[in-house]
Amino acid sequence: MNECARRPRDARLTTRIDAQGFAKSPDDVVIVSACRTPITRAKRGGLAATPADDLIAAVLQASVARGKIDVNDVGDIVVGSVLGASSQRANECRIGMFLAGFPKEVPVRTTNRQCSSGLQACADIAAGIKAGYYDMGIGAGVETMTANPMKWEGGINPRIASSSDAQNCLIPMGITSENVAEKWGITREAQDTMAARSHARAANARASGRFKAEIVPIHTKTAPDPKTGAGGGANVIVSEDDGIREGTTVQSLAKLPAVFKKGGSTTPGNASQVSDGAAAVVLARRSYAEARGLPILATWRSWAAVGCDPALMGIGPAIAIPATLSAANMTVDDVDLYEINEAFASQATYCVEKLGLDSEKVNVNGGAIALGHPLGATGARCLATLIHEMHRRGAKTGVVSMCIGSGMGMASAVSID
Repeated sequence: MNECARRPRDARLTTRIDAQGFAKSPDDVVIVSACRTPITRAKRGGLAATPADDLIAAVLQASVARGKIDVNDVGDIVVGSVLGASSQRANECRIGMFLAGFPKEVPVRTTNRQCSSGLQACADIAAGIKAGYYDMGIGAGVETMTANPMKWEGGINPRIASSSDAQNCLIPMGITSENVAEKWGITREAQDTMAARSHARAANARASGRFKAEIVPIHTKTAPDPKTGAGGGANVIVSEDDGIREGTTVQSLAKLPAVFKKGGSTTPGNASQVSDGAAAVVLARRSYAEARGLPILATWRSWAAVGCDPALMGIGPAIAIPATLSAANMTVDDVDLYEINEAFASQATYCVEKLGLDSEKVNVNGGAIALGHPLGATGARCLATLIHEMHRRGAKTGVVSMCIGSGMGMASAVSID
């Protein structure tokens, strides 16, 4: 939990009160740009042949143009990344910022809090601004699950056997989904219902052009066939998410077998997709943004990261959302829209039910089951999707949240002035 976020607002900094009753301070952290690439299927999708540095370059370049920012004023760039979060990925991000036209004086680094890495990157930038280290920065995320597939790269510490929680950190994510479903009675039908709804909403959003405001088209090349290695190399522009399956129904999903546990309920159809993509969010101090006439899309209100049982890691949002709302002096009923990452339909269904959320406010344009889950980018992607949809609907408050492998949850609250 970000304990600093619990502190009451300093009345001396308050200059205005917005329509929602939030104190508006010159020191508020505001969001001036939020964008993403299309999210595409790993191996077979439109971005399968696109390297991470090109993906991050594209969203950084778009951030400059959309936010009308001066690249020389960027105090830091933090990029969430999970599977490629080695020294090489950090170097790719440095290359990406140069390709986007940033000067050598601007620093960049990566961060890894697994599925919340993109949101953690934004929180890191917000903290830097709040602390007074700089007035503007960029929180981003990137993952190419084509080039960096999920696999265990660590050894097995013999001391793990002495701690059940330590042992549970090694439980496959699919089994944690089954654990949540079994413990709280989340039926296969309920999971397939959420999955079908995710695809239907995403298909509708894509068809009606609701994603266009947040998506940065990517100029790239087609990938060779993953089985034969033939083909590939043609110039293309990828401008839409390609994991959405229009026409998906509960009945069609019911035909898919469980893949993690015999007699289980988690299937390829009600779990998030393995994907490629990137996203970026520009955050700034309100006084800085207003003095330079930058567009203010939203105000960053609070964030929280919390821990939970690793064997039930999917329940993270049910703990993190109340924590971030408490920090923002809000309740679940004060929130107009939620973006809750659909790592698995089991855990997302549980979190919605546990918090008593209105499903008409949650993932209104679909979630990771339909759009995909490029791990390091998801947090920033969800924030971009949320903010653009808030503007489209005239919503005033929103929350982003996700569960985190090894047993954590993260959430952030934003508002529109």
